[in-house]
Amino acid sequence: MKAELKQYFEFLTDKGRLTESSMVSYERDLHALSLHLELQGVEGWDGVQRHHLSKFIHTLKEQGRKAATISRHIVSIRAFFQYMQMNGYLNGDPSIYLEAPRWEKKPPTVLTEAEMNALLEAPDTTSHAGKRDKAMLELLYATGIRVSELVSLNLEHMHMALGYLQCSSGMKERIVPFGRHAAAAVEAYLDEGRDGLLKGRACDSAMFLNHLGTRMTRQGFWKMLKKYAREAGIGEEITPHTLRHSVAAHLLNHGADARAVQEMMGHADIATTLKYLHGHKARLKDVYTGAHPRA
Repeated sequence: MKAELKQYFEFLTDKGRLTESSMVSYERDLHALSLHLELQGVEGWDGVQRHHLSKFIHTLKEQGRKAATISRHIVSIRAFFQYMQMNGYLNGDPSIYLEAPRWEKKPPTVLTEAEMNALLEAPDTTSHAGKRDKAMLELLYATGIRVSELVSLNLEHMHMALGYLQCSSGMKERIVPFGRHAAAAVEAYLDEGRDGLLKGRACDSAMFLNHLGTRMTRQGFWKMLKKYAREAGIGEEITPHTLRHSVAAHLLNHGADARAVQEMMGHADIATTLKYLHGHKARLKDVYTGAHPRA
């Protein structure tokens, strides 16, 4: 069973259909299913029946897993069995009758503009690391790119004179503009910070470096963000994705076109973008009143 999973993950990687974090989730979910099936005495994927999958989902519920987590497991399972059937490895799909639990999505956590400003001012820009941190935070807030995209940036992806960067997620690439504050922070880092972190070590073209002179990691950024959130007095637990949520919400709150925000953020569905209008009904009414000819 492990051989088929390995082949499936290689297929997903080659196609570039998932982000890095989604790939990790798929692998974790399907390996958990594989272990469960082995404990149930199932020796191959062709021996999987509906009741095996139902029991696995029931086990997750007994473990106290959240509805959102169980729904993600079901998505992973369905995608895998669809792949197995479409490629002729199975005659049927035992996952088609799995029902995801109903769950109510909470509105995304969004920082206020005052909190965001406090966070951006937290780094000590007298140090090389502080200049890097300031540049990363400003660039993330300016563009709304994912943290995985941020740490994957290379020097050649930054077009400083034109004020935009190139970033990619899977096989998709997009151009994202950034403003003067981010540009100033990035230029200060490139002029006075990056070489200090590199310390003469050989390095590839990674844009953001850690203290070892190698590419900054998602985990490294996460630790840095939590540190500055504490210093900025932000009581609520925030993640790198909180900044991404905040970018979309702040843009829409200031009247940005939803389709433009969708393209900038790399959202596949406009509904994902529009969820950030939650709590901004008054602004939406103002936009409608000002734009509709018969409002």
